Amino acid sequence: MLENNNWLGEIFEKLGLDIHKLGVQFLYDPNNPMLFNSGFFFFLFLAFLFLYRYCRKNELLRNLYVMLFSFYFYYKSSGIYLLVLIFVCTFDFFIGRLLYRTERKVSRKWLVTLSLIVNICMLGYFKYTNFIFDLFYSAVNRQFEPFDIVLPVGISFFTFQSMSYIIDIYRKQIEPLQRWRDYAFYVSFFPQLVAGPIVRARDFIPQMKQPVFVSGEMFGRGMFLIMAGLFKKVIISDYISLNFVDRIFDNPTLYTGFENLMGVYAYALQIYCDFSGYSDMAIGIALLLGFRFNINFDSPYKSTSITEFWRRWHISLSSWLRDYLYISMGGNRKGKVRTYINLMLTMLIGGFWHGASLLFVLWGAWHGLLLVLHKWFRSIFPASKEVRSRWYWTNVLSIILTFNLVCIGWVFFRSPSMEVAKSVFSRIFTEFHPEIVWDFISGYANVLFFICLGFLLHFLPHRYSEGMARKIEMSPVSVKAFAFALLIVLVIQIKSSELQPFIYFQF
Repeated sequence: MLENNNWLGEIFEKLGLDIHKLGVQFLYDPNNPMLFNSGFFFFLFLAFLFLYRYCRKNELLRNLYVMLFSFYFYYKSSGIYLLVLIFVCTFDFFIGRLLYRTERKVSRKWLVTLSLIVNICMLGYFKYTNFIFDLFYSAVNRQFEPFDIVLPVGISFFTFQSMSYIIDIYRKQIEPLQRWRDYAFYVSFFPQLVAGPIVRARDFIPQMKQPVFVSGEMFGRGMFLIMAGLFKKVIISDYISLNFVDRIFDNPTLYTGFENLMGVYAYALQIYCDFSGYSDMAIGIALLLGFRFNINFDSPYKSTSITEFWRRWHISLSSWLRDYLYISMGGNRKGKVRTYINLMLTMLIGGFWHGASLLFVLWGAWHGLLLVLHKWFRSIFPASKEVRSRWYWTNVLSIILTFNLVCIGWVFFRSPSMEVAKSVFSRIFTEFHPEIVWDFISGYANVLFFICLGFLLHFLPHRYSEGMARKIEMSPVSVKAFAFALLIVLVIQIKSSELQPFIYFQF
């Protein structure tokens, strides 16, 4: 009996649970924030679902229950900074109602400006205070000691979501919610709260007002997406990160240019599997609760141009930047030069949104430049897309070119400093050493297996993944449970001793 308990304890430990300190795990631990890929979350979510099925038909009870659970989920992710989330919910709820009742154009502009200023200043304080002071002190040749400012998890996502609500009311595209608890439900809905996708009010609020119904198709699709997201995150992304990518970017000068290039390609897969894995799990969990989110990733590395890449990558953010920033600045309505400037500014701001670092600004500038060049090229050769679509190999070459251009940007995005980014590029272009290929293959056989598996699954035609999803949807509950249990066993065998946070938690 004792051996069985030890065996059970080992499983709980692998899942990130300590059964001897179960009560403590319900409190916020800054060293172990709540993660979708943690065993504690899955056990807590199962308990949540058990009660949810009894209150989902009562709108008041359902909304209160989900809102309180969402607040607890955020408390487990960010502790006291739950108050920041509550402030955003409260402030923009009342601004939205005032804005809707105000007819004077000037007053409406002041209200929407006030909301934007408060949200941007709050975001700026947490994300950019140290960065701004560091730049100022560097300009006057003085040493700066950073302030002890902790970035609340997901603040970039829920502030953007709240700002879009206010802007949509200002544009008279939606009506405001009349009850604070409903708005808090919308902003704090836990599946997408800490790392997106950014859910628009016009898409989500109508679902809040409808009776919740989870069809067999929704349940099966939700289970498939949760399993797919967990597989991407833990089995592919975390493994290649810990066993290869982190080593390269920690000290690129220790490795040849070929190994550095493979590290860049591996990071491209890592960040895709990490972020799209979170999005898949968020969309899947929402489906189990009876809510539908729009797709956030659509096989972005299949893109034949940088413009297409941004239609497929982090769709909720790229569409947000397009609708609320690019179009607001004039979009493509004011001539070619202004269009190019608007594109560049949008991507610079998008890069800066990701973090207070010149490397993120460079990443945004790189993508802005690529978008401008692509739009300019298309204006000179308007038939290029039609010609390319007729030739298979032209499409293949376009995909390869686009992927490599995106990977150049990932070097800036991943590097911890400008010196590291320079070293990566320098090693690739001056110390490539292709003769070590076979040694590399034998030395990193397991890593290469998961890299090849990840890219293979990514480039498979959609019909294969859709076919697998339909098989999961149509299978009995017992088969779904068995498949999920099998995945958990695989995760336990492969995962590292510590849970790896999602990359976009830092944004």
